[in-house]
Amino acid sequence: MKKLSIYTITLAMLILGSCTKDYLDTEPMTELTSDSFYQNPGDAYDALVGCYDGMQIAVGASGLSFPIASEVLSDDCFGGTGNSDGFGYQMLDEFDVSRSPSDVDLYNDTWIKYYQAIFRCNTLLQKMDQIDWSGNEELQLTYESEARFIRAYLYFDLVRLFGQVPLLTEPSDENIPQSAPEEIYAVIAQDLLFASENMSSEPYTSVQAGRVTKWAAKSMLARVYLYYTGYYGASDLVGLVNQSSALAQLEDVIAQSGHGLVDDFSTLWPAASVENFEGENNKEIVFSIKFTYTSDYDGNTDGNHWMVMFGMREFDYYPFGRGWGVTVNPELYNLYEEGDARRAATIIAIDEDEIPFENQDKQREYTGYYNKKYSPMTDYDEDGNLGSVAEQLGALNFQIGQFQDYYVMRYADVLLMAAELGSSNAQQYFDEVRQRALGDNFVSLTANKTNIMKERHKEFAMEGIRYWDLLRQGVSTAASTLATSTTVLNGGVTTEKTISAGNIQTTEGLQQIPNTQITLSNNVLKQNTGW
Repeated sequence: MKKLSIYTITLAMLILGSCTKDYLDTEPMTELTSDSFYQNPGDAYDALVGCYDGMQIAVGASGLSFPIASEVLSDDCFGGTGNSDGFGYQMLDEFDVSRSPSDVDLYNDTWIKYYQAIFRCNTLLQKMDQIDWSGNEELQLTYESEARFIRAYLYFDLVRLFGQVPLLTEPSDENIPQSAPEEIYAVIAQDLLFASENMSSEPYTSVQAGRVTKWAAKSMLARVYLYYTGYYGASDLVGLVNQSSALAQLEDVIAQSGHGLVDDFSTLWPAASVENFEGENNKEIVFSIKFTYTSDYDGNTDGNHWMVMFGMREFDYYPFGRGWGVTVNPELYNLYEEGDARRAATIIAIDEDEIPFENQDKQREYTGYYNKKYSPMTDYDEDGNLGSVAEQLGALNFQIGQFQDYYVMRYADVLLMAAELGSSNAQQYFDEVRQRALGDNFVSLTANKTNIMKERHKEFAMEGIRYWDLLRQGVSTAASTLATSTTVLNGGVTTEKTISAGNIQTTEGLQQIPNTQITLSNNVLKQNTGW
């Protein structure tokens, strides 16, 4: 079901893989060094595979993955998990270190995996001039663009999570302090601009599925612009991208990329459509991170390890698979109006869908709602037994064998960002997204900022976007929106759930720097306020 060629562990992974020496964990582990390896375009391709693989591991198989954190931090999900589990996810959800004081390293594996992937990109980029590109100059630009996009993507995740992180643009084991956000965003913007200017202008269908395109770079540049200018209250993106140029990038994607909306929203998601699934390389996917079901515990980490967190707590019910129970806020279910196809495609509703869920006593912060977009899946085998689809395909187990791709950027986002940035076609773009969702129930709304942000909430719920959309409207707006006092069921017992706006204001929405990294840096790294 997957094309493994670009994501499998290769020689490049061995060259750029690591054994721990310092807090960035970037020491080569084989005798074949970067000086002797980078000789020809074939070597560069192998190293580029290593960059993709590093990104795949960082996003798919790190400890507290970015997609999971993004949802738990938002107003759409609670921490959930098991009623007898630790309270790390509640600490995360409530921005309250007192909820689990011993959890000082929730993001440590995430930090390590991101910097390992950045190291791979930096090594390839440093060695580009060492390679003989004679007759392959266009290929050189393509490979450099892909590596720079991946580096920009990784740093964008890190800087949003932590605010200030060490900025390395060359392979190094140097113990350096955190850089100011504007320095990090300058590298992100430069990398994305390079990719947007130096990759092929052919439609996305001319590029192997899963690889970076010019259109992905242009779309990400607009996303970075909107976040940076919103969160930091800046007039432009570090002097490199302004509103009109960000919009121009998106208009180019709309006009030339070949991307478009699929007709039926539900068919974007396997668990929402099953037999009618459009496939993970459909025309709406501008960029995704690819996963397969072949992960093991011996270093082959190409699976989507975080999806199991969204599954119903230890409960299978066709086509939904079991997991560890990050729960969905009922307010999200109630946000959708009747006739909006996105509600049923986004949320597993236990009572409304008459699912005989049996494990309320095992579930913390039970609400009756789970994530459908990224739900593990089950199917019946030839003997009529219900089991994990991943395991039926040959996965070692359902926990590390989930293989659904992570959609980083959809064409619907391109349309809504262009509308938000003031396109002359803003109303048309806004209407396109809403018409698909509402069908015969569609009634046009004015494409103003308020309505666009509300639409983004409904369109991208459960996709790791909502929290960052809130923060870019200002910390105070995010804090007041995230704050709540509601009731949930912990082990079947009604319990008050409180999230304080003050905690979010204090932390400015930023996350806890792993204590291990601070210690290994000899306190060169500084902890974020509130943690």
